[in-house]
Amino acid sequence: MMRLAMVMTALPLVLGATTAMAAQIDDKALMATANELFEPIPQVVPKVAGNAVTGEKVELGKMLFFDPRLSASQLLSCNTCHNLGMGGDDNLETSIGHGWQKGPRNSPTVLNAVLNAAQFWDGRAEDLRSQAKGPIQAGVEMNNQPAVVVETLKSIPEYVAHFERAFPGEKDPVTFDNVAMAIEAFEATLITPASPFDQYLEGNPNAMTEQQKRGLKTFVDAGCAACHGGVNLGGQEYYPFGVVQRPGADILPPGDKGRYAVTATADDEYVFRAVPLRNVALTAPYFHSGTVWDLKQAVAVMGTAQLGRELSGAEVDDITAFLHALTGQQPRVEYPILPPSTATTPRPVLMTTN
Repeated sequence: MMRLAMVMTALPLVLGATTAMAAQIDDKALMATANELFEPIPQVVPKVAGNAVTGEKVELGKMLFFDPRLSASQLLSCNTCHNLGMGGDDNLETSIGHGWQKGPRNSPTVLNAVLNAAQFWDGRAEDLRSQAKGPIQAGVEMNNQPAVVVETLKSIPEYVAHFERAFPGEKDPVTFDNVAMAIEAFEATLITPASPFDQYLEGNPNAMTEQQKRGLKTFVDAGCAACHGGVNLGGQEYYPFGVVQRPGADILPPGDKGRYAVTATADDEYVFRAVPLRNVALTAPYFHSGTVWDLKQAVAVMGTAQLGRELSGAEVDDITAFLHALTGQQPRVEYPILPPSTATTPRPVLMTTN
């Protein structure tokens, strides 16, 4: 009887071990599936249509990206809302702009943005140079005017020389269009290769943990990759937020109808670009409303809203672990020393009235 009891006691342990072995990830099969759906972040700067990415242009663009004099207050820069030390965004629900105004949407990351099909949550900018112009002029953001930006830059001889080097042969290189072109060239360099997931895609089975591999498999099997595929795991297409079940007003504010504001098409109400998931673990809070601060909660919300089912706690944990494997090597950017203003440089416009 004692021997039988010992056998019966050991049986669950044996079955558990057998089940665990059966559940082990087949790396070869998972890698093959993943490579059909995703691509690694490139190790080199990608080409930018209509804008040659030269060293001179990148250096100028970096200066402009960090220069607060592009804003009316001379306090806000591109880096204010797209902080390169914080995952390429500002980690706020929605950005704070001129006059301490609260913007309408969460700031997307600038990291790997060059790999997106379009920019902004509603895709209203076709490329990064178009996107760069928007915040500079938006009253709720940098609140400046193209003519003032050009006047400011032309008042600084060192900037004029930089523009001449970056745009050789142009009679008048200091233009608002060239400001945007230079910023785009710099932003094109802000890619984050060599994440654990990229290394896994490239054939290293030890690059991700077993939980991250389970998360990748669940991510694919559950249907997440249908919207979040490709090199940036998103950023290419537009989908309704709430394909199956629309989230509450705290997550999906009824006043923001998404892409409808761009197309005026009824089918585009509450439609948004599928967010790129690269470095998503660094960019809380989540969604265009910025109201969800926990990545696990964001995964659970997407399960009910987009997939139509409640993900189990284990599935949420595994997918979240996989999303952490999407954090790549962050760009190492040396803060530029900006040229000083001169007596003819326009003066700042106060953020608030006294």
